[in-house]
Amino acid sequence: MATSERRREILEALAEQLERHPGERVTTARLASAVGVSEAALYRHFPSKAKMFESLIEFAEESVFSLMNRILMEESSSSKRCERIVGMLLAFADKNPGITRVILGDALIGEHERLRSRAAQFFDRFETQLRQVLRDARQEDPGLIPPGSVARLANLLMAVAEGRMAQFRRSGFTRSPVEGWSEQWRELERVVFGRPSASGSGLT
Repeated sequence: MATSERRREILEALAEQLERHPGERVTTARLASAVGVSEAALYRHFPSKAKMFESLIEFAEESVFSLMNRILMEESSSSKRCERIVGMLLAFADKNPGITRVILGDALIGEHERLRSRAAQFFDRFETQLRQVLRDARQEDPGLIPPGSVARLANLLMAVAEGRMAQFRRSGFTRSPVEGWSEQWRELERVVFGRPSASGSGLT
């Protein structure tokens, strides 16, 4: 098996173990057993378990922010941009429960502080993009969003997204983070933009 294929297999096994054993730490012994190799073989592909976690965070970053860029190119409506961006993050979490544990920090307890900072940066970067979308909306229509509210409203959207992801994790991955999102967005849209969009809501 090629090195890249084995690395991918190890990361997929790690994500699966994180999903199957919520609330538990995944040891290298358990991971090696799941992959069907020795612990020494794991370390031939990754110098440490921390590097495995870092690779999962990198996967999340590449996946989420590439999708975000596509949404920003496709949508001109600031409201729909916010809806689809947050909905996309929730859908990513729904599809990747194990990685959700990593970016929320739950799987990183006891790991190096650098990893927890890296995971936090993921959400900081996401919130920064939400702020930019809301700034653009205010420039287009100054009456749409109250002065000084951009950062507060972006943080509200981020808190909702993280909260739904945390509920998903806390439920043992039985309560989907996308369940009821369209209806909840209609309520949030009134708070953020002052009115529901004419096009309605829905995940894309």
